[in-house]
Amino acid sequence: MMTTYTGAIVYDGTRLREGGLSVAGGHVADTDAGPVERLEGGWLLPGLLDLQVNGGGGHQVSGATTAADLAMMCRVHERLGTTGILPTLITDTPEATAAVLAAGVEAAAVPGFLGLHLEGPHLDPRRKGAHDPTLIRPMTDTDLNRLCEGAKALPSLLVTLAPESVTAAQIAALAAAGVVVSLGHSDCGLATAQAAFAAGASCVTHLFNAMSQLGNREPGLAGAALTGAPFCGLIADGIHVAPEAMRIAMAAAPGRLFLVSDCMAPAGTVVTEFTLGTRRILRRDGRLTLEDGTLAGADLTLPQAIRTMVERVGAAPEVAFAMATSRPAACLRRSDIGHLRPGGRADFVHLGPDFTLRGVWRAGQRVR
Repeated sequence: MMTTYTGAIVYDGTRLREGGLSVAGGHVADTDAGPVERLEGGWLLPGLLDLQVNGGGGHQVSGATTAADLAMMCRVHERLGTTGILPTLITDTPEATAAVLAAGVEAAAVPGFLGLHLEGPHLDPRRKGAHDPTLIRPMTDTDLNRLCEGAKALPSLLVTLAPESVTAAQIAALAAAGVVVSLGHSDCGLATAQAAFAAGASCVTHLFNAMSQLGNREPGLAGAALTGAPFCGLIADGIHVAPEAMRIAMAAAPGRLFLVSDCMAPAGTVVTEFTLGTRRILRRDGRLTLEDGTLAGADLTLPQAIRTMVERVGAAPEVAFAMATSRPAACLRRSDIGHLRPGGRADFVHLGPDFTLRGVWRAGQRVR
């Protein structure tokens, strides 16, 4: 049976349009027929996509994470408006990396599971952020082979690394194997970052955070990202990056920024603290920190990030919507998600006029 949803403006992944959204058999239809369900204003847009999800539902991605845990996280984030996620393992042991890759392969067919994001361990300890410096290390041939094999078996694999911890040949090999290579947690200069992009890196992780900053004579990784990175993730909670800096990024890199939550285990829960390895993480006033005040991920959902972009940064709604739908899809080189096209899967969300989440549909079935 076909259902047509009206009363909300549709963002289809490319543009805003009037006329409603028709769904039949779990897919977007190109004709209007059947019963009509009227929504109370706001917007309908493709299911949101988050490429940096460290946890949710009380579980942090770790070496103990199972395929069932990954499926649970997908369900938790679905109810937060995100119908596709990359569960993210931050810097850990080789054994933990191997275990998470195996769990990801087992979870490959789980609805909402887009693949994995490995943030480390091949980073620069000078820009460690909340990562454990004792686990940061250069990439070995064994690491390289494990990642290349993982990319073949997973829907997508995104790896955050610092150019200081790898070689150009390793970046090229990862890119050739299908890995989305992202630069982050790096103190590198402009020339080093540009060489990494030339070798095959195609993204920058959480722009401005845990990286060398833009200087007048040495633009650093931040400057390289704004002038040369194909894609840049952005934590738009108003805490990690000031709205003024986000406006500068929007002007410098139009069409290349996408939103990430960088959320942790508390996502979807009311817990106020948890542990990261052996360290205590506090949840206070919309932020997550180590006990010394160092930011440790974010207490953020993508609908909240969209609202920040529109209300505090001044982005047009359709630009903010693209940053959570079609742009992350393009970063993963996926044309089957991030859009509402006739014949495509009907994963979509309803945001109210105030950008709060009003409803979530997967394959045409309402799940929230």
